Amino acid sequence: MVPEPPRFFVTGTDTGVGKTQVSCALLSLLKDAGHAPQGFKPYESGCASLEAPADALAMREAAGSTLPVDAVCPHRFKAPLAPGIAAARLGRAPDFRATLAAWMRLKGGAVVVEGAGGLFVPVDAKRDVVDLIQRFRLPVVLVARAGLGTLNHVALSLEALAAREVSVRAVVLSRGVPGRDLAERDNRRYLEARHGVEVLGPVPFVEDPARRRQAFRRALAPLVPERARAR
Repeated sequence: MVPEPPRFFVTGTDTGVGKTQVSCALLSLLKDAGHAPQGFKPYESGCASLEAPADALAMREAAGSTLPVDAVCPHRFKAPLAPGIAAARLGRAPDFRATLAAWMRLKGGAVVVEGAGGLFVPVDAKRDVVDLIQRFRLPVVLVARAGLGTLNHVALSLEALAAREVSVRAVVLSRGVPGRDLAERDNRRYLEARHGVEVLGPVPFVEDPARRRQAFRRALAPLVPERARAR
């Protein structure tokens, strides 16, 4: 029996926690394992250029994909706001049928989907990111800051996902700023014991982009099967 290709939905406890870095690390690991993955960022806001959405293109590059931008990211907005809010300011309603059509073209193989912000960030007038997760039926990789406040934010996110009967593959803790945080030492152990979820990281703050990419790859390697990575 042929095993199912690896598929993940990367979401976060907040914005700016490292979702795209996690998504790119997963895609590059899957590519190296021979899975020919695709990245999918259905909604991206804060785009300096609508023709070149930075996060979606970073995912495409990490996957080694040649898909057109519209296939990787069907909804793009310049305003650095929740996608549903950015669309409303323009008097637009993102067509959910376009989201589903793009998803249906990708769902058969290895894929990493990245949300926008946290679970309850609106993507249109009726739906939040968590509704996408529930609709796509993918295991979640939840990205959170490493440090004080994470226990509460992770617990709330896990509770919301459990209420939707969504499987959580792992929590990834990421340090996005330099310095020390007294709470960081205990977070991983506590979250694993309290919530019974695998916790990866914390990924340290590394200023050099290449070294930071490698730090994320090391932390996320357990999510790619050992046999596959050995190909």
